[in-house]
Amino acid sequence: MISVTPQAAEQIAKSAQQAGAGACLRLAARLDDKGVLEYGMGFDDQADGDTQVVANGIAILVSRGSIELLTGATLDYVEINPGEWRFIFINPSDPSHKPPKPAS
Repeated sequence: MISVTPQAAEQIAKSAQQAGAGACLRLAARLDDKGVLEYGMGFDDQADGDTQVVANGIAILVSRGSIELLTGATLDYVEINPGEWRFIFINPSDPSHKPPKPAS
């Protein structure tokens, strides 16, 4: 359903430990009025109707409304600029998704 890179899994585990949060990470996605996919994430408890998967050792919760939008996505943790790290979603279901160009 969704994959988590080792870098993202390591950072999620560190964040959960620092926050004293539960073991589950909730991922969410929705299309806004302009058809742009918006993402959200945070630690949460499981609710009725959630799907729970484990990816790279991270327990992930996804609501029914987000499953289709997140299927096939990868959560990564990358350095955007020197010293500036962020979580990103690489998602072929995202209308604005552009696959990475092969290295030359």
